[in-house]
Amino acid sequence: MADAPEHRAGFVALGGRSNVGKSTLLNRIVGQKVAIVTPRPQTTRRRILGIRNDPDAQIVLIDTPGLHESSKELNRRMVDVARRALAEAEVVLGVIAAGASIDPEDRATLHELAELKTPMVIVINKVDLVPRPQLLPLIEELHREFPAGEIVPVSALRGENVDELIATIKRMLPVGPSLMPEDEYTDQTERMIAEEMVREKIFLAMSQEIPFSTAVRVETFADEPERKLKRIAVVIVVERDSHKGMLIGAGGRTLKKIGTAARLELEDVFETRVFLEMRVKVEPGWTRDPAKVAEYCP
Repeated sequence: MADAPEHRAGFVALGGRSNVGKSTLLNRIVGQKVAIVTPRPQTTRRRILGIRNDPDAQIVLIDTPGLHESSKELNRRMVDVARRALAEAEVVLGVIAAGASIDPEDRATLHELAELKTPMVIVINKVDLVPRPQLLPLIEELHREFPAGEIVPVSALRGENVDELIATIKRMLPVGPSLMPEDEYTDQTERMIAEEMVREKIFLAMSQEIPFSTAVRVETFADEPERKLKRIAVVIVVERDSHKGMLIGAGGRTLKKIGTAARLELEDVFETRVFLEMRVKVEPGWTRDPAKVAEYCP
């Protein structure tokens, strides 16, 4: 009888510029919605951890904010969070968008990741949006510039070739026991999940300017098991009075729409009824204040 394969486990960080699909890929690999996903760049602000447990391996995935240059305090903090997570991983996934050639921002990001000297998989995402013949020159270019990196094309949205990516990651992980509880798929608390879910619905509902100057914090989170209910109160922080007005909307309709969408998804995630209360507070210039950024985006 053949011996069972050795169990492998390790931390795998997803790095890349904003809006290349890192969060969608993390959710696809884990098999659960762990990270919020919107069409807007810089949606991810904090380190998000997702766990895939298989009989032969535990992959502990870390989603990171998009790497970019900015003078804003909030953006600098996001990039610092990303770089710390990437430096601590055993395997790095350099996620780029498919195209006819390497995007200049993707190239700069991959070179930064290569400097970590960590085993790297270059993940060409969104291959469903590009004709297959166009991918061949891109793959050849990546092989020339990054000969040490494995290259795996995928569609995180459709799940195409993700099994091959998972197999590649497993081969690169160190042999060892699981690092996290095997019955969990994230280390996020229920409070954190509620904050992220409300923020996702704000991103999806509002115009481009407002979401980036918005933070969400849970003020109270109470379980009422006898009523099969979670009672959650959140504060939404914005920078301007005009943003508050737009977020609330005429007759409170916009805020109600956001709250309903968040509540329904939270009920699905928590598998219980949710009472969600939201209020909006103005904190002028909070995204430029290091103390406020640390408070609202821990």
